[in-house]
Amino acid sequence: MTATTGTVAAVVAAIVCALLLVGLRSQAAESARGQAVSAALRIAYEAGRGPVRGRLTAPEDVVLQLVNEEQEVVAGTEGALTGPPMAGFRPTANSIYATRELCPPDGLEGCQWVIALRVYHESGDRLVYAATPTVPWYVSPGHLMLLVSASLLVTMIACLRAWGTTDQVLGRVDVIRAELAEITASQSGRRVPVSAYQDEIRWLGEAVNETLDRLDTALERQRAFTSDASHDLRSPITGARAQIEEALLFPDEVDWPQTARNVLQSLDRLQAIVTDLLQLARLDAGASHEAEPIDLGAIVTIEVARAERTKSIVPHVQEGVTVHGDRLRLVRLLTNLLDNAERHAETRVDITVRGENGYGVLEVQDDGAGIAEQDREVVFQRFARLEDGKARDAAGTGLGLPIAREIARLHGGSLTIEDSARGARFVLRIPRPPASGD
Repeated sequence: MTATTGTVAAVVAAIVCALLLVGLRSQAAESARGQAVSAALRIAYEAGRGPVRGRLTAPEDVVLQLVNEEQEVVAGTEGALTGPPMAGFRPTANSIYATRELCPPDGLEGCQWVIALRVYHESGDRLVYAATPTVPWYVSPGHLMLLVSASLLVTMIACLRAWGTTDQVLGRVDVIRAELAEITASQSGRRVPVSAYQDEIRWLGEAVNETLDRLDTALERQRAFTSDASHDLRSPITGARAQIEEALLFPDEVDWPQTARNVLQSLDRLQAIVTDLLQLARLDAGASHEAEPIDLGAIVTIEVARAERTKSIVPHVQEGVTVHGDRLRLVRLLTNLLDNAERHAETRVDITVRGENGYGVLEVQDDGAGIAEQDREVVFQRFARLEDGKARDAAGTGLGLPIAREIARLHGGSLTIEDSARGARFVLRIPRPPASGD
């Protein structure tokens, strides 16, 4: 960054110096030519009034010559009185002056800007030559030294400023890096320092802290999930082990078929938990699924007709409510909702399918005791089970509703519990294809 800044500063300084030199050279050349023209006009005026001979006076660096009609020098500044005229060109017939740049004029050194001025006289026309040195591209050594020094100073200041700014910025970034290097899974509560300046480094620190917040939340969920899963897996294993150990202590007094049935029940619960855990793992990983047009009403109709339920299932289906999604997962979502509603219903479960504001809506409502408002999010937590649910079905895994919500989320929708006159009312909303109406 410092090298780039220095290079840019040097290029800009060079361009500015070039423009300044062009302007100064133009101004200096105009001033020098103005002095030469003024001196030539003065001599022409004097020659027009009377004879002019001998030495002439002129500003510094201006050389004058007065030449008669025989091309003889009759007057001039010091050093130009003798010898031939400094130039051989003359103004045209319809002009009184002409200019040339000669390198060098006769009797002079270096490139000179020369003006020839015609003086009309009865005895014959005369010419006044005035020469002044051309201005070099650098104007003068003093100007060149001043501009070069100023350019070097500006470039050095820019480099030092860039170095200081870069060092300051990288210092703050290094603090963030060092803090991140010390954060581990066991010390995940730490955060990187946030800069006091409203700049990109502050935004970087805030973004890092927000990411760490999400990681902490994910780690906490993972710990809670691991703890709950371990507990729920341990229970059926412990139950089956206790029954087998008891039977082995008194093998002659044990009803082995009943013991086998009891152990099988524990294995069934264990299998259900493992199956749900695998399903959640696939959902958490965002496993891809084949999306296809699905009629929600048809899914409800088929599922209600296929499975035998202990409670009355009453469908209210609007035809043509189509969404895009995975048929098997949506069937699993509906089954989980129906299982939960059947577990808590007194006599009846209502299923409603309708289109609403660009969404396909599926409602499952039972006529049970319902769910308190403060528990409406709790039931979607993994392994969370309310006391009423445990009393009605001790074999439940507590994963059915979390799986249903994850399936809804993967379809870009939502699954919530909304108010109802009686019982629990689960509402699924999934976006419909743009071409579908309500």
